[in-house]
Amino acid sequence: MGEMATSTTSTADPPFLVAINLTRRCNLACVHCYLDADVRTAGTGAELETFEVKALLDRILALSDETMIVLTGGEPLLRSDLCELVAYASSFGLMVVVGTNGTLLDARRVTALQAAGARALGISLDSLDSDYHDRFRGVSGAWRATLAGIDACRRAGLMFQLHFTVTDDNADELDGMISFASTAGAAVLNVFFVVCTGRGKSLSNISIDTYDRVLRRLAEAARDESDLIVRARCAPHFKRLARELNPPLPITLADGYEAGGCLAGTRYCRVTPEGDLTPCPYIEVSAGSVRHTEFAVLWRDAPLFATLRSPNLEGRCGVCEYAKLCGGCRARPLGHDGNLMGEDFLCNHRPAGGPVIQCGTPDGAALAWSEEAEARLGHVPPFVRRFVRQRAEAYARECGEGVVTAEHMHALARRRFGAASCAELSNGRWQT
Repeated sequence: MGEMATSTTSTADPPFLVAINLTRRCNLACVHCYLDADVRTAGTGAELETFEVKALLDRILALSDETMIVLTGGEPLLRSDLCELVAYASSFGLMVVVGTNGTLLDARRVTALQAAGARALGISLDSLDSDYHDRFRGVSGAWRATLAGIDACRRAGLMFQLHFTVTDDNADELDGMISFASTAGAAVLNVFFVVCTGRGKSLSNISIDTYDRVLRRLAEAARDESDLIVRARCAPHFKRLARELNPPLPITLADGYEAGGCLAGTRYCRVTPEGDLTPCPYIEVSAGSVRHTEFAVLWRDAPLFATLRSPNLEGRCGVCEYAKLCGGCRARPLGHDGNLMGEDFLCNHRPAGGPVIQCGTPDGAALAWSEEAEARLGHVPPFVRRFVRQRAEAYARECGEGVVTAEHMHALARRRFGAASCAELSNGRWQT
């Protein structure tokens, strides 16, 4: 990547998740895509080359071997070096997930990705109605090809997640999609809410009423589903609604990855196909180029990330009691009027003027662990170990206890709230 700036001054924690957009090329033409598809056939000609992506992975690994890597696009299966990159990252113990539209998956490709070390695939499915999905994805036959890709993963035993982008037009399918994901054998159903950037600028998005209704249903599903993890994405208000459940979801008691607010720039970042580092795919402001500056320098010291880590929120977000637990989506006000710190206009909550609710419990100190619990934790792969530790401690606090025991670990395995069950993790399985 050439000579780079290498100094760093801050002590920001390493990211939990880094998404690398390998290409802008895509075989579909989705109406909501944040990547401009004018170049979906030929790309930009400036994509990070294989050796550059590997160098980037080296620098991410230098910060932490617990960072999850998502290789996506565009459509990453259009990169001929995808399996090589998966194998390179996984050889160092990094957890690698491939995000795809699923249409190019077949038994051969699934087997190759599995052999390379991919831990799971994230597959986009936006409707159980083939006509709607094909219109949304811009190509006739996309729905049938995606379902064939899901079948290929299931037959091979490769873990997969389903990604459902919800709008006013398909919100009524949520219950059906939850049922389908569970029956199909998905580990996770991620429900995404469109942020109006890229092609999504022309999309009507979702009404405030529908947004609130869907989030409330998601909170209930996250609590009630025993064989499927259900999560909201690009919707930090989910934390508020999860807290309002009786009893509240344990997710609202956790620190780290599941702590309050949007992940962008705090626990998550995205690298564009050309090497620009942004807080998320929907905040399209570059913090700098990984081709010219060390990843660690940008992650720790970029002013854009510093602003997101110590936000000076405005409007309702600035006076809201959920400012830390939620904080609103930062991409929406930025896309709406260019104000990164503006209020999230999709939220219908009216601040009550009470004290700011803190993430986790007042006693945030690390708890002691029993010898057996520590032994169980030792079997958890490094890339999710800290998540399991944080959630186990949060659960022990929820139970009013000061020591994490094997019984707590066993209870979490049964509850499966947003993490892999301990039994599955000890056998090499995981859930993100």
